[in-house]
Amino acid sequence: MLGTFVNIFKIPDLRNKILFTAALLCIYRIGFYIPVPGFNQEAIAAQSQTKDTSSPLSRASETLEMFSGGTLSRSSLFGLGIMPYISASIILMLLGEVLPSLKKLRQEGATGYKKIQEYTRYLTVPLCVLNAMMYMRMTALSGCIYPGMKVQAILMGVVGMTAGTMFLMWLGEQIDEYGIGNGISLLIMAGILSRMPAAMSQVYQNMEFQVGVSPGKYGPGTLIFLVAAFIFVVAGAILITQGQRRIPIQQAKQMRGMRSYGGQRHYLPLRVNHGGVMPIIFASSLMVFPSVVTGWFKNAFPNRILDVIDGAFQPTAYTYNVIYILMIFVFAFFWTTVQFQPKDMAKNLRDRGSFIPGLRPGQRTAEYLETVMVRITFFGAAFLAFIAVVPSLVTGLVGVSYIVSSYLGGTGLLIVVSVSLDLVQRIEANLLMRNYEGFSEAGKIKGASRW
Repeated sequence: MLGTFVNIFKIPDLRNKILFTAALLCIYRIGFYIPVPGFNQEAIAAQSQTKDTSSPLSRASETLEMFSGGTLSRSSLFGLGIMPYISASIILMLLGEVLPSLKKLRQEGATGYKKIQEYTRYLTVPLCVLNAMMYMRMTALSGCIYPGMKVQAILMGVVGMTAGTMFLMWLGEQIDEYGIGNGISLLIMAGILSRMPAAMSQVYQNMEFQVGVSPGKYGPGTLIFLVAAFIFVVAGAILITQGQRRIPIQQAKQMRGMRSYGGQRHYLPLRVNHGGVMPIIFASSLMVFPSVVTGWFKNAFPNRILDVIDGAFQPTAYTYNVIYILMIFVFAFFWTTVQFQPKDMAKNLRDRGSFIPGLRPGQRTAEYLETVMVRITFFGAAFLAFIAVVPSLVTGLVGVSYIVSSYLGGTGLLIVVSVSLDLVQRIEANLLMRNYEGFSEAGKIKGASRW
């Protein structure tokens, strides 16, 4: 393994790409410490420390801070992170299934992809303005603006946060072109990992190496459980991310003159977790609204029924987790339906002269691919549901804070695992292309496991 890292820096091209990527990630983190003018940063930090961490809005802001790097409590120029750009990409992806013009652009290859990227940049700007205005309004209502600077501070905050997100989008594109790895994904991963030292520090400060620990403290058994759970969940996340169902594909033979061409046998890989982390993101976003609505009605019309309903939709409640799991299954199948088109795939196989042994090309092949994808999506959704509820279960059963338990599952862990695997595979591809060994002794990292 050590020799592999030495080989990385022996290749000038690969070394320059890695150093360039690392430099841009450093710029990304430095920008988070540039505050927005006009806001009292000490008052914002003090208010964030005294907020109710069990409220649904607090949990939603906690998730947003995890993706943005944890800077909403400091009101920095990069406070919105790259999430508006991700939201714009998701919106255009969903609209591509409804609007014929966008669907046609997706089928035009690289040219259509560049045009969609251009539309994504345009859509990011109004989303940034909307998100920044909402955050500035909440900050202004909390009294964290210096006296006499309300209008100026809100204006500078909206412009500054919008410019910060657009700059992060540009950084991601530069990493894609001149660095290594997916730029946007690396920025999100850097924001998630930036909170890990605070979680580790919290565990260290609350540790008591004795029998019968104080309430709110962590004993040796809790520490062993956290380490074992982290290793187990990471290993499972790698397995499900790499897992594939390989469909055998036979290419038809063709006679050209006196020679026979084709006839090769290969595989069509279908990912077990085809939706990635999107089902968890959609489900968690939707599950915020019941608690918010019941909280408003409970404050306006206090009664016993609303108290019971509000308690049922708390993150540690049994009802909340059951509905959360069902929503993950629903969005997993929905996202797979949006992205996976068995009819188009069957048509492409038929046009290339390939077929699945034992099945007629066309409609029969499309039905078979759809059946297989439905079955493997069920297992992928089950794993996503398990990963999603692990932080809430650990918080409720073990008593660990949500900041620590969030690294035992959820969206952040899946993003870090998938992005890390992609980065390692890209580096290994550069090594193998220049006759160097990979990260494993076999010379190549183990590929996707077969289901």
